Amino acid sequence: MIDFDEFDRLFRGMHGSFVDLDDLLDAARHSKGGASAGPYYYGYTMTVGPDGKPVVREYGNVRPGLAAGPGGDGSYCRPASPGGGLQAETIVDDKEGILKLVAEMPGVEKEDVKIVVDGETVSIDADRDRKSYHAKVALEKKVDKGTAKATYRNGILELAFKLAGPEPPRGTAVEVQ
Repeated sequence: MIDFDEFDRLFRGMHGSFVDLDDLLDAARHSKGGASAGPYYYGYTMTVGPDGKPVVREYGNVRPGLAAGPGGDGSYCRPASPGGGLQAETIVDDKEGILKLVAEMPGVEKEDVKIVVDGETVSIDADRDRKSYHAKVALEKKVDKGTAKATYRNGILELAFKLAGPEPPRGTAVEVQ
């Protein structure tokens, strides 16, 4: 037997968790004196952390309760992640011997992207109009920095390194006679 009252209660509960986009856009327009800066977007990524628990990261220039971007000025920088404002996922493929960094950076051009590898850290920066992306990502494994190759297509930056082999022992062995 189907309990329609229970079904209706569940549906209303689920519907209440969604954001009314029209209300959100109206709030953004009013906070800027009626000017519309669009486009507006909001989303999230969900991954499983090393401890097996889900990790949810929000992004976009509009979030529930916020006008278009921090401060309502229409500008936006991706939300803070452990390395900075840009979220970069690290993928290690031990079988292929590759470490890859992948970052979403919509709204910029290939020429706007600056990458610097300094020691065990990769700095990624890109600025164009009101889009700004910045991150410092610690490399999880030793890599051969000379093998770095970067591609940027359709708002996705991929930076790949070959994993470095084992380091030779330091110092000079002295044979005892």
